[in-house]
Amino acid sequence: MSRDNHPVELALLLVSMAAVVLAATAVSERLRVPAPLLLVVVGAAAAYVPAVPTIHLESEVVLLGLLPPLLYAAAIQTSLVDFNANRGTILRLSVLLVVVTALAVAVVVERLVPDLGWAAAIAIGAVVAPPDAVAATAVARRIGLPRRVVTILEGESLLNDATALVTLRTATAALAAGSVAATDVGLDFVVAAGGGVLVGVAFFLLVAKLRRRITDPLMDTAISFLTPFAAFVAAEEIHASGVISVVVAGLLLGHKAPIIQTAQSRITERITWRTVAFVLENTVFLLIGLQLDWILQDVHESSLPNTRIALVCLATLLTVVVVRLVYMQATGFLRRRDPIPPAWSFLIGWAGMRGVVTLAAAFVIPEDAPHREVLLLVAFTVVAGTLLVQGLTLPLMTRLLDVPAPDPAEDALARAALLQQAADAGFKRLDELEYDDHHGVAEQVRARVDQRTFAAWEQLATTDGEETPSELYARIRGEMIDAEREKVLLVRGKGKVPSEVVSQVLGMLDIEESMLDAGSAARAGVRSGSLAFSGGRTCDDLDQHPAVDTVDEPSCAVCLADGTRWVSLRQCLTCGNVACCDSSVGKHASAHFHESLHPVVESAEQDESWRWCYVHNLTG
Repeated sequence: MSRDNHPVELALLLVSMAAVVLAATAVSERLRVPAPLLLVVVGAAAAYVPAVPTIHLESEVVLLGLLPPLLYAAAIQTSLVDFNANRGTILRLSVLLVVVTALAVAVVVERLVPDLGWAAAIAIGAVVAPPDAVAATAVARRIGLPRRVVTILEGESLLNDATALVTLRTATAALAAGSVAATDVGLDFVVAAGGGVLVGVAFFLLVAKLRRRITDPLMDTAISFLTPFAAFVAAEEIHASGVISVVVAGLLLGHKAPIIQTAQSRITERITWRTVAFVLENTVFLLIGLQLDWILQDVHESSLPNTRIALVCLATLLTVVVVRLVYMQATGFLRRRDPIPPAWSFLIGWAGMRGVVTLAAAFVIPEDAPHREVLLLVAFTVVAGTLLVQGLTLPLMTRLLDVPAPDPAEDALARAALLQQAADAGFKRLDELEYDDHHGVAEQVRARVDQRTFAAWEQLATTDGEETPSELYARIRGEMIDAEREKVLLVRGKGKVPSEVVSQVLGMLDIEESMLDAGSAARAGVRSGSLAFSGGRTCDDLDQHPAVDTVDEPSCAVCLADGTRWVSLRQCLTCGNVACCDSSVGKHASAHFHESLHPVVESAEQDESWRWCYVHNLTG
């Protein structure tokens, strides 16, 4: 876009782009199509609308303005534990596969365009080699791929840009100088990777020290905004990898956030970065589509025939797809200690969608490079082709290979078990504290913690058509909050209470309403199939009490005698006694444990297969 555009026209363009992003995202939800795919198509179509100005996406804007916050937003939400568990696979994909793909593409392109030269061929190979962090995770999470697959794709796409950009830097240097020594290439990689890690760790230590001293959420979030840009620029200034520095800083800060940040700061940062990532991610794909018009116009001036240009584009697209699939199958022996199922391996190979970094990196290729306009079209073809072909068919491949998505029921059970362990740790600390309690505060604390824990366990209740106590509480309290808010707004309208006080009260109601466990969506997900917990720790009691078939038509005899109703039922695996859960009024299953000391029960509900050890607070 030219610099002499009127400010109002520029503002109108930005607002229009934001509106298109929001509308396309909403439509994608209805069509059940990943938003990035739809936005690329919308952008490509909009590029030919006369009223839409031509937008040249500059490499500096992407690499310095968009890439650092996008990488940081993804890194702080990535589990360092999961990343470390798959680090071998992630690092090989991020380095080895990028290099192999770049070389394979270079061979193909150099053969098809003989006067291109190896330096330019390797440059375009480096450009199209790395899958995109945003594209891969957006599609993978949308269709519900296994969490390990998503972790590998996220980790790979966070680091592979560094390898690609170093390779591209080497190739462009060769274009300018005519050749580059192999030792220089190796040294460049070492400096980029090692320097990036050191800068990232340094920024982590600096920000962590600042956060221990700052309690203001706004100041904390402002530091969070500054961190990715500062880490990127600092690394690039010493010729290290800005990508690696941002990723390392983000991974470490996200991992240590529960320790170095206040709860309010964590909540504010999480919501803020989710919003930033949402806007930037989707805007990026709209911008990709908007490049089509001017790229094709430049290609019309190429000396290569159109058939040869089309052949180069399609051959490059096919190469990046095939090389990734072959790599995943050929390197299976490297994952013997922690093998990946073949179906999962194929999906990782198929989920190699490229994104904005590929297109931005193509603009780094020097203006005087041979057939630069064709190379830009090659980059666009790979981005659009992988997004549309692989992105649209990935759900079909997932279904054909029968790869299961994360089970909401298993998540609900694991969440309830973890909350139970956390609550027990809290109660142990409560018993250790020394205090004078003349007002029954300790019992109030226990009741509130129990309410939170019971609400989690009640999501496992599988009796259709019945409202659990936590759902009833949420519905009733929600109605009350609506009435309370209406009253506060009525008082505000009279102007007799200071506006600051009114805002504080409304904020208190908002916080309480946000904490209510509506649970309807989670409960529906849990009931969509049978619930069987797999994984987690075990104990001697769980090992000694395997699951058995529950009794036909189970019931709690004590509840029937007392005339009360139960929420869910548990069966003792020692004596077979059936009693109600802790969410029920009687809590007879726990009472039976305290009387008999029988350690393990299992769910007596239909389609549930899990056990609970009262002694060690573990689920099996």
